[in-house]
Amino acid sequence: MIPGMGAVATTFVAGVEAIRKGLAKPIGSLTQMGTVRLGKRTDGRSPKIKEFVPLAGLDDLVFTGWDIFEDNMYEAASNAGVLDQRLLDQLKPFLSTVTPRAAVFDHNYVKKIDGPNVKKGKTKMDLAEQLRDDIRDFKKTSGASRLITMWCGSTESYIEPTAAHQSLKSFEKALRENDEMIAPSMIYAYASLMEGVPFANGAPNLTVDLPVMLELSRQNEAPICGKDFKTGQTLMKTVLAPAFKARLLGLSGWYSTNILGNRDGEVLDDPGSFKTKEESKLGVLEHILQPALYPELYGNIFHKVRINYYPPRGDNKEGWDNIDIFGWLGYPMQIKVDFLCRDSILAAPIVLDLVLLMDLAKRCTALKGIGIQEWLSFYFKSPMTAPGLYPEHDLFIQLMKLKNTLRHLKGEELITHLGLEYYD
Repeated sequence: MIPGMGAVATTFVAGVEAIRKGLAKPIGSLTQMGTVRLGKRTDGRSPKIKEFVPLAGLDDLVFTGWDIFEDNMYEAASNAGVLDQRLLDQLKPFLSTVTPRAAVFDHNYVKKIDGPNVKKGKTKMDLAEQLRDDIRDFKKTSGASRLITMWCGSTESYIEPTAAHQSLKSFEKALRENDEMIAPSMIYAYASLMEGVPFANGAPNLTVDLPVMLELSRQNEAPICGKDFKTGQTLMKTVLAPAFKARLLGLSGWYSTNILGNRDGEVLDDPGSFKTKEESKLGVLEHILQPALYPELYGNIFHKVRINYYPPRGDNKEGWDNIDIFGWLGYPMQIKVDFLCRDSILAAPIVLDLVLLMDLAKRCTALKGIGIQEWLSFYFKSPMTAPGLYPEHDLFIQLMKLKNTLRHLKGEELITHLGLEYYD
């Protein structure tokens, strides 16, 4: 179930159908193409992840979504312009059947877009109940035995937690009173968790990163994770910054700018939405480089992030990075990165992996009741953690955490890479 049937959602669903039809390969998907090493290097045991743990198969997936526009997924994918039209035409019979349900939307939280396919209700609680009805209806009519909600909607205006977000009682009171601090994405999260449905947040909105959502998640054994899919520029940061720290190279400045022309770029042209995204992107370096531990190397970094809406580029985002580093005896050096990426092409396999891994968590005794699935940090710019715990941003530590969690679930030995036993 996908709130927001735009470029990312349609690229994901079209991609799954193309793979099911044998028209494409699931490139970029850890669950479909990745392996997990078991035991010693000399054992030669590296099964595919999808064969190691009991993941749902692609043929088991059915889809629904909510959107402010009335286009079905074929029309929406054609408008997004991410995938080749010839491929979409081969998938048209299927994609045309996925039509959007009326969305919970408030223009005050996403100022740059508007649409006609919107639910009406006297209170936000009314809207939440309508979403719960949608969830029950989809489960009944689709034949699905288990559900996942995957937020692929727009970035909302910046919100900080308030008293309304601290407990279920206060949150439900705020819903009934139409509290302005209850954003649409939170209503989707509340409705999903109340129905026992896991919720993954692909945008930098607070959404489930709130005490009330952790309470609901644990109470109803509906896992949560987020936030903000890690696709382009931030992916590069979580690769390069660990390398600088590993080699103790200093960093004096990192200037990042992006141009993109899709609906995401249009939404982020609003200062309120941009601030939400900026907060997500800026936290990466500090947590990786730990300036308090390495003040001479990382104690005075100038870090700037810019995003510019540029319609001609469409979904083909370009991220420029100028990185000023220094090495032995303080001598300065520079690194330039120009990543001409395809935003939805990078995000779609993330969505697939999260759907399958969150479904696994929901079925797993060790995971379903803990709330936040920190082991899925690998997929996010701003990973959620237990209260008071700093997030792990290093991509390679995140991958180790994910695979070790899978090993743990199956009773396999965790991999430490110590390797001394080979030299006894």
